[in-house]
Amino acid sequence: MRDPFQNRTKTDLKRKFLTFDAMLDSFLYQLKGVFGNTIDSANNFMRRFRVTGFNYWLFQGLSGGFNMAVFGSICALALALSSFDHTVNGLTKQADYAVTFLDRFGNEIGKRGILQDDSFELDDLPDHVIKAVLATEDRRFFEHFGIDFFGLARAIVENARAGGVVQGGSTLTQQLAKNLFLTNERTLKRKIDEAFLSLWLEANLTKREILKLYLDRAYMGGGTFGIAAASEYYFGKSAKNLTLSEAAMLAGLFKAPTKYAPHVNLPAARARAKEVLINIVQAGFMTEGQIVASLRNPATPIDKSDIYTPNYFLDWAFEEVKRIAGSKFRVLTVKTSIDVTLQKQAEQAVESNLRRYGKDYRVNEAAAVLMEPSGAVVAIVGGRDYGKSQFNRATDAKRQPGSSFKPFVYTTAMMNGYKPSSVMQDAPITIGNWSPKNYGRSYSGPVTLTNALRRSINTIPVRLAQTLGRGKIVDTAYKMGVQSELLITRSLPLGSAEVTVMDMATGYAVFASGGKKAEAHSVLQIINSKGKVIFDRRKEQPVEQIIPAKAIASMNKMMVTVVEAGTGRRAQLAGIRAAGKTGTTSAYKDAWFVGYTGNYSAAVWFGNDNNRPTNRLTGGRLPAMTWQAIMTAAHDRVQIKPIPFLKPLPGQPVGIQIADGGRIKDLKAKRSIQRLSPETVKALDGLSSLLGGGNQHSLRDVPSSLKQSRAGSGLSELKSPTSGGLVEITMLRN
Repeated sequence: MRDPFQNRTKTDLKRKFLTFDAMLDSFLYQLKGVFGNTIDSANNFMRRFRVTGFNYWLFQGLSGGFNMAVFGSICALALALSSFDHTVNGLTKQADYAVTFLDRFGNEIGKRGILQDDSFELDDLPDHVIKAVLATEDRRFFEHFGIDFFGLARAIVENARAGGVVQGGSTLTQQLAKNLFLTNERTLKRKIDEAFLSLWLEANLTKREILKLYLDRAYMGGGTFGIAAASEYYFGKSAKNLTLSEAAMLAGLFKAPTKYAPHVNLPAARARAKEVLINIVQAGFMTEGQIVASLRNPATPIDKSDIYTPNYFLDWAFEEVKRIAGSKFRVLTVKTSIDVTLQKQAEQAVESNLRRYGKDYRVNEAAAVLMEPSGAVVAIVGGRDYGKSQFNRATDAKRQPGSSFKPFVYTTAMMNGYKPSSVMQDAPITIGNWSPKNYGRSYSGPVTLTNALRRSINTIPVRLAQTLGRGKIVDTAYKMGVQSELLITRSLPLGSAEVTVMDMATGYAVFASGGKKAEAHSVLQIINSKGKVIFDRRKEQPVEQIIPAKAIASMNKMMVTVVEAGTGRRAQLAGIRAAGKTGTTSAYKDAWFVGYTGNYSAAVWFGNDNNRPTNRLTGGRLPAMTWQAIMTAAHDRVQIKPIPFLKPLPGQPVGIQIADGGRIKDLKAKRSIQRLSPETVKALDGLSSLLGGGNQHSLRDVPSSLKQSRAGSGLSELKSPTSGGLVEITMLRN
């Protein structure tokens, strides 16, 4: 029998649920009616604005355009968000370092820091300086909001009339945004970033602050930044005392500081200054009568013909100084590892090959780093023209190294039981949906690791990576000095991870040092304003052996075959044993040669800033040729050291005494070391007894050319051939 109380409870619950359901149905019905009435009212209201014919299509176009503009703005903002990270730390703070740089021999090579002089105020500058800058760079500067659409339209019209680019559409604010945050790469993303950062600058700074910042930060050639530093550099006077003609010449530098630098091309600088003076009149800032005297008496800069500044090197060294010195010391003198002679020769080698072959191979840029096995950087070529682009492609640009990365794979193999004579199968291999191919689309079957590296076979390092593990390869690369982040992918052993030229030069320096750690550096010694040494690299801890000597010996044995009989034959040095590896990326976008001797490690890259493919340029061509030219210059008049664990080539001199710093420098006399050919060594072989105190030989046994050198040059020392067939001649020349 059921409980009556239980039955009443169920009945009450049913009644309550039915009541709630009825209320919900009524509410939804009424809500539907309200929405229906609202929609009907809205439709009735909108019918009053109904248009037909031409007006209908006009409003449809405007509506669609508005929607597209909103969507495009959202997309552009998404692309530009990353650029705003640069604004977090603020812009108006000026680093107050004052650093004087010396080369390894103690000669001053340049300055950084207060070369960007912002000690003046806008009111301190002559009025004609401001007028010259604004008339040339941005006449409507005080009228626009960072982007000048009227100025852009005017530039388009003027360029169309002239049939070329004669005016730019960028505002002064946009140029400042580029100088502060961006590079000179010509991409759509860069222009979008530039536009948004210009709006940010206009929103956070006043017009006068923007103008002041622009005058402080713009590159003006000769390693100077800002109009105050440029005034001191070119005219030897304060910017407060600039004449109209001098102001016009400086204002003309903003467009192309290298092209119009007065100490480089005075006629071009004066022609550009004339354009600036005409711009002042056209802008309505001055009358023709006010500029006549300046047109008739153009400015003349002070003589700078003997001044050379290795700007890419100094920029990199300046950052290293700031890391070492911190904020405690500001006025510093820094001795660096640069050899200015080799720096110039490296720049010349890069530019010479680009001028001669760049058009044929469709390649516009190159970078190079030369360093000692210890990591001391001797030369940096960060690009063709520092005036056009201060972006350092040697230290900041990340590119795929291609096959030049493979030595890190083989080094890992040597550290894990493999030998140069180990045999692996060169055959097709597939990992997932990826099937790497060899350069020639053919396979050789069983090959030794030495032959695989020499011929740059792709399947072998991929198989090694499968066996060893890609993580071990990355660890080896990091241990050898690579600083860039290496993404672990299936194509890692073929050089798909992006690195810098400095990374590769540092990594190969470990081979040249016999496996010891090589840390890329430029600073040898730092002295503060009181003359106290606050940093001395010679007092650093002993160098660590990071790669076993046995593995390095095997790698050096393998790597020399690439230069002597492999893809790097164009890198061969006369009489000096060299090792290295070529690298060419997919679609021929990047071409590398990285190599070393017992004296130096060097990396050379050729490519395009916009990542455009070259005309089938490989690492064995221009990069190897440039590397050979740089290394030939580097080994002139230095102690020739053999590659660790390898015998030198016949005729390669060794054991020569040199001055500190790696270069022979004698104030009283210059020493010249002549490397003899194998034929000369053979001809002199009979002199060993005479020179060593054994059997006597008459001077007539000496070849006539050697007698002449002895008589004419003051031959001071002869050494007998060594067991390796080596001979050294040291001469003193007046």
